[in-house]
Amino acid sequence: MDAIDVKYIHLISARLEKFKKVKRDLYNFRCPICGDSKKNKNKTRGYLYSAKRDVNFKCHNCGSGMTFNSFLKQLDLGVHKQYCIEKFKIGKTGRSHITNEPKFIFEKPKFSKKLSLPLCSEIEVASNYLERRKIDPTKFHFAEDFASFVKSFPEASHHNLRKEQRIIIPLYYEKVLIGFQGRSLDSKSIKYITVMLKEEAPKIYGLDNITKNEAVYITEGPFDSTFISNSVAMCGADVDISNLGISNPVWIYDNEPRNREILSRISRTIDSGHSIVIWPTQIKEKDINDMILAGYDVQNLIKLNTYSGLEAKLKFNNWKKYE
Repeated sequence: MDAIDVKYIHLISARLEKFKKVKRDLYNFRCPICGDSKKNKNKTRGYLYSAKRDVNFKCHNCGSGMTFNSFLKQLDLGVHKQYCIEKFKIGKTGRSHITNEPKFIFEKPKFSKKLSLPLCSEIEVASNYLERRKIDPTKFHFAEDFASFVKSFPEASHHNLRKEQRIIIPLYYEKVLIGFQGRSLDSKSIKYITVMLKEEAPKIYGLDNITKNEAVYITEGPFDSTFISNSVAMCGADVDISNLGISNPVWIYDNEPRNREILSRISRTIDSGHSIVIWPTQIKEKDINDMILAGYDVQNLIKLNTYSGLEAKLKFNNWKKYE
């Protein structure tokens, strides 16, 4: 009977009625398998004893007999697991020993897909384009051949793509790449192409970089969101944030008071009870990026022009009369 056996016998002794050490390598207690004598509570007919290289259990009432390993497994699975691990460490498992080898269960690692593309800051044409617009080029990637890049993802489905340069805007959710947008550098091409790797995933940029229990600003484009603290961006016409844990969304739409689609979205947002930014009528720039280039303190503008409820409706009705 080695030191580990003795250690675990004493560890479970409090759970064994009338437990006592009879002599070296022999312990006596009431049998926990059968409960021992019903008439005489002082009867102790369960024993743990040394048998060659191992320890056995025997009850002289019910006749149960098993190794200490099996006895421990019946008594307490958690303690049994630790016992097996300790035995395993000193090599007392396997065919020549009665102790089971511990079962180590490892989950298959889940790898977050990373973009194997250079950052825009490393590519002159992309870096120049973004820096002219005061956008941080280290936040985005660059694909020389957008069509080939999309094809490198077997789960991506997109047709009629052509070889062209595009800035890649990655969409991450819970540290997993769920999709990306390709922003064209050519004014004759489709401006944005969105490719989702998980169709059910939210088409939102910046989800992993926000504090959800504070006001979260939702802009119309990823580039605009980089100028606003605690913000995300829509990568589609409409997004559902109801299941994302954002408790206080503040919606920011482009400054286009004659755009019917934007007017419709703003009206629906106000009706939903959410907060929304209504731009001052003296501002003519269309979006946040243009306002930044024009020298406005956009963060402060947003703070001063966020409304909800009846006040939002009044501001909206006044704003949509202007260009």
